Amino acid sequence: MVKAVVGANWGDEGKGKITDMLAKEADIVIRFQGGANAGHTIVNDYGKFALHTLPSGVFYGHTTSVIGNGVALNIPVLFQEIENLTGRGVPMPKILVSDRAQIVMPYHILLDQYEEERLGKKSFGSTKSGIAPFYSDKYAKTGFQVSELFDEELLAEKVEKTVEMKNVLMEHLYHKPSIDGKELLATLHSYREMIAPYVCDVSAYLDRALKENKAILLEGQLGTLKDPDHGIYPMVTSSSTLAAYGAIGAGLPPYEIKEIITVCKAYSSAVGAGAFVSEIFGEEAEELRRRGGDGGEYGATTGRPRRMGWFDCVASKYGCRLQGTTDVAFTVLDVLGYLDEIPVCVAYEIDGEEITDFPVTAKLEKAKPVLRTLPGWKCNIRGIREYEKLPENCRNYVEFIEKQIGYPITMVSNGPGRDDIIYRKK
Repeated sequence: MVKAVVGANWGDEGKGKITDMLAKEADIVIRFQGGANAGHTIVNDYGKFALHTLPSGVFYGHTTSVIGNGVALNIPVLFQEIENLTGRGVPMPKILVSDRAQIVMPYHILLDQYEEERLGKKSFGSTKSGIAPFYSDKYAKTGFQVSELFDEELLAEKVEKTVEMKNVLMEHLYHKPSIDGKELLATLHSYREMIAPYVCDVSAYLDRALKENKAILLEGQLGTLKDPDHGIYPMVTSSSTLAAYGAIGAGLPPYEIKEIITVCKAYSSAVGAGAFVSEIFGEEAEELRRRGGDGGEYGATTGRPRRMGWFDCVASKYGCRLQGTTDVAFTVLDVLGYLDEIPVCVAYEIDGEEITDFPVTAKLEKAKPVLRTLPGWKCNIRGIREYEKLPENCRNYVEFIEKQIGYPITMVSNGPGRDDIIYRKK
């Protein structure tokens, strides 16, 4: 059986914790898209970790961690991450990397940095991890697949052609030093040595796993609103963040995905530029940021302060719909325990009209939040394991949001640890 864990909003919803928790019952955990440009924070018996490429199931001895073909694979970052885990006492995980995955090249990272620099105030708020140039090359059919590292003649020829093309940009658009072809080829040889023990025909491996009734968990990066087709374009990422893409990015039949757990925060947060209707500012935002998450709301990859806002029912309902949600995991509910009253965005006002369907970006830029205020519960709810034992106002908050978004909240997370979870029946 295949389950997917994906984000409803801008990313940063707490997917890492939910994947880590569900991986206990999984045989295989797969990252199916995105790169090392966002991190999943996990707190368990080994300590606190920020994973960027490895799936969030690497802490269990019984799981196989798979890097799917849809991932933007930064090989040195992957290896740094493996060393970081094993250096902190985590047993070496079993890792497989798709032979069809494509490689983030050193020049992708440079081009990402140079383009953000060139755009100045009009930049996209990129993490400068090379993701947009990587996917541009993938779809322009000039990228490097992992399998190509093992064909020396092809590799040398491709490097020569690539360098010729990229140096036009380096010299004439960005006025930066050109790429040295021999140096790049030597780098790719070092990548080949690093990745060789893990390379696998992942779709064939998963086909066998399905026939053996293995439990497979797909882990998505970011959330619906960062999807290039359905998100807040152009302030989006470069690969699909939807569960449907899990079938493509891992190499599975789409009908095998039976459960889609969509992760929603009890309030909103976002990293990077783009429309964010329920955003709050000043001391109100700073207090929520400071209390939020585990150690505050700062990007797991960049350390940037996240933008903060109240729960957005319009965006979350849309996010859940596009994911094909079967279950909602509602996270960081414990953070809101300090508030007397909790505002919730229930609709948008655009040009004097109230709407509850998420609009296209041009209209979104004009939207003002329509807020409804609910009474807070004013106490610490960490340590509670049964839904009925939560304060009444806390349950009212969960049930109000469930009704607004129209999808069942079956998991409520009330702390950063693996066991800080409350299960609810549908």
